[in-house]
Amino acid sequence: MDAVAELRATDRVVVVGAGMAGAQAALNLRQGGWQGAVTLVGEELHLPYDRPPLSKNVLLGKADATAFEIDWTDLGVDLLTGHRATGLNAGVLHTDRGELPYSALVIATGADPRTLPGLPGARTLRTVDDAHALRAALTPGKRIVLVGAGWIGAETATVARALGCHVTVVEAAATPLAGALPAELGTLMTEWYAAAGVELRCGVGVAGAADGGVLLADGTHLPADEVVVGIGARPATGWLADSPLALDPDGTIPVDDRLRTALPGVWAAGDCVSYPSARFGARLAVQHWDHALHSGGAVAASVLGALDAPYDPVPYFWSEQFDRMVQYAGRHVGADHLLWRGSPSGRDWSVLWLRDGALVALLAVDRPRDLAQGRRLIERGTVLDPELAADPAVQLKAATR
Repeated sequence: MDAVAELRATDRVVVVGAGMAGAQAALNLRQGGWQGAVTLVGEELHLPYDRPPLSKNVLLGKADATAFEIDWTDLGVDLLTGHRATGLNAGVLHTDRGELPYSALVIATGADPRTLPGLPGARTLRTVDDAHALRAALTPGKRIVLVGAGWIGAETATVARALGCHVTVVEAAATPLAGALPAELGTLMTEWYAAAGVELRCGVGVAGAADGGVLLADGTHLPADEVVVGIGARPATGWLADSPLALDPDGTIPVDDRLRTALPGVWAAGDCVSYPSARFGARLAVQHWDHALHSGGAVAASVLGALDAPYDPVPYFWSEQFDRMVQYAGRHVGADHLLWRGSPSGRDWSVLWLRDGALVALLAVDRPRDLAQGRRLIERGTVLDPELAADPAVQLKAATR
């Protein structure tokens, strides 16, 4: 079954996973004209909600909930909260509260935070309940050890300092964001930690918990009232281990350029998938809000038989950290030419990555116009004039050859 044209009005589309991708899939099925039954299945008891504010407004106490402003009853979506997916057979989704037959299935179960077994009691930040619990713990004077200097680690450190905590961030790699950015950029960002009063320890791993704190691999003991682990996430696909749907080695669900899985009648979207990108010549697994948003809409169109082009967007994400807006678009590799746009010693600057002269990725720090224009140039595969592109006074859209 490849399109809704093969479904009957009495058939049911089940969407498992009630995060951004799943919510958008259910919403867009209705907005795309599907009149049959739609069931949205979520593991948490909460109404479907947005996650980016959890490490920002919710953690700061400026908001308590981030539920999507969608009236599921009015939309005609059967919302089943508190249902955990446990398995899959052709035509049947298994949950811990019974079986759900489907005519078409969209898998959007997202990702789970990675943990460190040697740190019992350490917190992670993925759910609204996690955010509420951590917010209660971030009181003035508390000693907080954050493991991981990635995006979530930097955002959590920013909030913890704003709330008056003493913060130490431990990173096994030599620089922050080592898995995402070149070392020269990560080294530059170490200055942000220092300026915010955050102690940053790079190049050392965590050995385990000891004496009311954290023991590092070099023997250093860090006293801690609270330990937070932010070392990335893994696809939440363990429940598919014994299913007829084969997973990639990294745990993602492989889909084609229409977000279809190898199992007939089953699609997938969001953090749990890998998809082929002709734009970047690779299979991508993207765990960011923008991908969840757009793949959720695209998977609904694919189920409806209305996705008229391959799913191949320019990846995009943002992070608010240390009083800066950091935005990234595209995808770079080590062989790409790195071009500075503005001085890294300044308040705002950008970095461009060029491949055969064409812009393939961009990191913008407090330069939203660069991001907006650069994203469009990446979509078009535009070749830039390096001299013009390096001049921050020249708009990127005017730096083309």
